[in-house]
Amino acid sequence: MNIIKPNKLKKGDTVGFISPASSPEDSTRIEKTVTYFEKLGYKTEVGKNVGKFNGYLAGTDDERLEDFHSMFKNKNIKALVCLRGGYGVPRLLHRIDYKLIKNNPKIFVGYSDITALQMAIFKKTGLVTFAGPMASVELFKKMPAYSEENFWALITSAKKIGKVPMPGKHKLKTIVKGNAVGTLIGGNLAVFLGIMGTEYLPSFNDSILFFEDVGEVPYRIDRLLSQLRLSKAFTKANGLLLGQFTDCDEKDLDKRTLPLSKVFDDYINNLTIPVINNFPHGHVDIKMPIAYGIKVRLNGNKPEVEYLESGVI
Repeated sequence: MNIIKPNKLKKGDTVGFISPASSPEDSTRIEKTVTYFEKLGYKTEVGKNVGKFNGYLAGTDDERLEDFHSMFKNKNIKALVCLRGGYGVPRLLHRIDYKLIKNNPKIFVGYSDITALQMAIFKKTGLVTFAGPMASVELFKKMPAYSEENFWALITSAKKIGKVPMPGKHKLKTIVKGNAVGTLIGGNLAVFLGIMGTEYLPSFNDSILFFEDVGEVPYRIDRLLSQLRLSKAFTKANGLLLGQFTDCDEKDLDKRTLPLSKVFDDYINNLTIPVINNFPHGHVDIKMPIAYGIKVRLNGNKPEVEYLESGVI
């Protein structure tokens, strides 16, 4: 696969905002995000259909596709930032014009349900995309300095980040020792596996897999990890990086359950590839942005994560 990197974002460039999945409940967050970008010296354009609702979707499939395609067609738009996740992206994958994306590469930012779109884009075009803060989730408010600084460093500089710094006293945890280099793919675990078996999921071969999730109780995490194991993902990949699994403990004290840590132990401890846990990314305020499609190194002996190249040119 030929990897395509978008051009870095420069002051004066135009940033577009779209809702490929669900719509923000609070429209003032969009206004605040626009103000944030404009104060930093960027121009902005909000998708024509942003703010619409169709049940849990941000408008109809046609409306969300219209915004997505029109932003990629617009030569003036240099970066696309999703407003939020939620649900809706998988409904669009078979209708997307991937040739349009390949011919008009640009920065694309989102996470959570946007995982499905990022993996499909990478599989079909080779375009590097970014798991980073979204407009109505983080960017409308004052972000932690760690999150903000690393986000802008990743999309405005062609200089590689190298060894990923940790925020404050945060520490990575080694589950399985060893070293590995591979292409970084992954995202939200449930969304990623929701497109398993389709033409929109990249190959696991020579990859570094990254996963995070939110609101999935232990037995559901168990099911997802079981699917990964049965698909032989852990034998095809070069390494595994685990982020934050937020609000994933069983809340019903009357239910029989396994601790989340035990679920991970059962699937991860005996792997023959390096595994690092507690990477600062996921449904949390303090997060290190990720560039899907770049080469990364896992050093499970220290532990360390290293971005070996930039995500932009």
